[in-house]
Formats: sequence, C-alpha cells, structure tokens
Amino acid sequence: MPKSKVRKKTDYSAVSGNNRTPVKVKGGPSPVWYVVIMLGFMLAGLAWLLVYYLASDHITWMADLNAWNFLIGFGLMVIGLVMTMRWR
Repeated sequence: MPKSKVRKKTDYSAVSGNNRTPVKVKGGPSPVWYVVIMLGFMLAGLAWLLVYYLASDHITWMADLNAWNFLIGFGLMVIGLVMTMRWR
C-alpha cells in the first residue's frame, strides 16, 4: 500500500480587509493567571449575588445598595465573560 504524502500544516492566518492578504495572528495559549482572573470575576459575581440574597438582612451596607447589587454582581460576571473572548 503506498504511503500518503505528509502535508505541512500552516499557522492560522486571518484574512484582512478587501485585499485578502493573510495576517499572522498572535498565537499561543493564554497564561494561567489570565484564566484564574477570568474565572475569579465570574465566581465573584456569583458570590456577590448569593450573599446579597442570603445575607443582605445582616449586612447593612449591602442592604443599603438595594438594586445596585444586581449591577455589581452581573457586572463582575460580564467582565469575566468578556475576558473569555481573548482566552486561547
């Protein structure tokens, strides 16, 4: 049985604009600290909302924030979600 040719894989390149010239994209995986911070934002937002629902009666400054707690909690989670777009 004849052996098939081994093809060299080219690096990923994005096509830019109308002229269709390939542009090299910075590659490589994201550093570990980036993933930790990304997940930290998401978990911090979730924790904020959980604490607000479960213990806001006992934490006076959090109870004073009222609906702003939703903005803070979901805002932290959205920051983590936006960071996932840059994660490799």
